[in-house]
Amino acid sequence: MNKTGINRLAAAEPTPTHAGTGGADASAPSAPSTPSVPSTSPKAAIFDLDGTLLDSMGVWDQIDMDFLSRRGFDVPDDYVPTISAMPFQQVAAYTIDRFGLDETPEAVMAEWDDMAHEAYATMVEAKPGAVEYLTYLRDAGVKLAIATSLTPSLREPAMKHVGIFDFFNTIVSVDDVHGVGKDKPDVYLLAASRLGAETSECVVFEDILEGIRSAKSVGMWAWAMHDDSSDGQWDAICALADGVMFDFHDAPRLWPEA
Repeated sequence: MNKTGINRLAAAEPTPTHAGTGGADASAPSAPSTPSVPSTSPKAAIFDLDGTLLDSMGVWDQIDMDFLSRRGFDVPDDYVPTISAMPFQQVAAYTIDRFGLDETPEAVMAEWDDMAHEAYATMVEAKPGAVEYLTYLRDAGVKLAIATSLTPSLREPAMKHVGIFDFFNTIVSVDDVHGVGKDKPDVYLLAASRLGAETSECVVFEDILEGIRSAKSVGMWAWAMHDDSSDGQWDAICALADGVMFDFHDAPRLWPEA
């Protein structure tokens, strides 16, 4: 479950239209055909990790199934959408309350972290075209940031495993903004500040509706990565994002080639 992973471990706002993508799988949801692009090349790009740069949906699906089955529960259909924008500790507290668990948030988070650590260090892969696209951005002089809820013990091994760790000027976590989740723009604003960019100079790459909405609310451009975990919100994502893509071969080429 990508969204669980994501959140666990200026100028006037541009008018949103939607992007088409090439190379989409025939079984994937369709996307609109006309992207909205800035009049000048953004100076900064801010990336989510889980479900955007990292193909980690299956990891969190399995963790949730295993964690809840140990306690005699199935994963409810509304569980992932409900926690999609929550930070790690809030997800733990919500899970304890929802299922009536006699456990502390710290114990729940530690169990999740233990379950995920090996998978992130050895099994998670980059989304297709991610390394090539980051290389293109770096060569074009674009400043790069990560905005994530993943803990350092998960994100750093995963980024090193897939070969993207050294691309980024800064890594920002929701922990750096007092645990405020991606339903608010705080983590994106901090990333922009660290990169020395105005909000109108930033493009955000995200896979969840809440993150896209938050980025757009402060005047950032937002491109959406399709992930199976967001299928239920795909129409709303397409209606709001400036562009959509099914992998990084579809990502916008907004900068001159170096």
